[in-house]
Amino acid sequence: MASEQYSHGHHASVVGAHAVRTAADSAAYLLPYLEPGMALLDVGCGPGSITADLANLVDPGPVTGLDQSEDVVAQARKLAAARGLDNAEFAAGNVYDLDFPDAAFDVVHAHQVLQHLADPVAALREMRRVTRPGGIVAVRDADFHGMSWYPELPELSEWMDTYQRIARGNAAQPNAGRRLVSWILEAGFTEFVPSASNWLYATPERRAWFGDGWAQRVLHSAFAAQALDRELTDQAGLARMAGGWRRWSQSPDGWFLIPSGEIIAWA
Repeated sequence: MASEQYSHGHHASVVGAHAVRTAADSAAYLLPYLEPGMALLDVGCGPGSITADLANLVDPGPVTGLDQSEDVVAQARKLAAARGLDNAEFAAGNVYDLDFPDAAFDVVHAHQVLQHLADPVAALREMRRVTRPGGIVAVRDADFHGMSWYPELPELSEWMDTYQRIARGNAAQPNAGRRLVSWILEAGFTEFVPSASNWLYATPERRAWFGDGWAQRVLHSAFAAQALDRELTDQAGLARMAGGWRRWSQSPDGWFLIPSGEIIAWA
C-alpha cells in the first residue's frame, strides 16, 4: 500500500467528509453480525468515526483501526479519547502485510478501501489470513460509474471522466462495487452474502454539504494535484468542474446517488 498513490489524498475536505460517516450509514450490512466481545480490525479506518461506532457495538471486545496515514491515525486516536473508548486503538499499517498473527480477529472490516488498491485480491487474502476460521471479512466499496445525478451538468461528466483517469492512473479500480463478488471468489472465499446500498444527496442541506465538499476537493485535494501533474486538465478546467458542483448543489431538483457494493464473507 505504501507504494500506491491514494487518489483522494488527505486534504481537510477529504478527511472532513470521511469523519462524518457512521456505522449506521456506512456499515449497516455488517451490524446484524456483530456481538459484544468480538475482536475487530478496521482496515483503512481514516479519522475513525466508523471505527468508534463499531467499538461501541462490540465492547468490551478489542477494536483496532488501521490506516496508512499517520496524520489520520492521530485524528482517530483523538476521537476515541473524546468518546471515552477504552477498547479501541489505532495504528499505521499496510493492508498487504498486516502486522497481526493468523486468526487474530473475529471480524475484519474495510470501508471504501479496495477501490484504491492495485491488488484488491491480495488485500482480501491478507484480511482473511488474520480472521479466525468462521469469522467475517466485511467489505463495502462505491461504484463510480454507477453514480447518477440530475441535473445532468456537463461539468459533472467532466469531473467523472477526470476522476476515472486519475484513479486508473494509480492502478486503482473506481468501479469496485460491481467487482466485489469477483474479487472475493478469486481470493478463495466460498461462503458469502452480497448486497448493495446507496448514499443519496437530494435535500438542500445534503446537497449543499456534498456539493461544496467536492468543489473544495476538485480545487485543493490530491484530485487537483494529480489532474494537473498528469495534464488531464488545467486550472480553468478545475475551476469549471468546481463551479459545476456548486451549481448542482444549488439546484432545487438536484439529485446525486452513490451506489456501493458490499459483502459479508466467512473465512
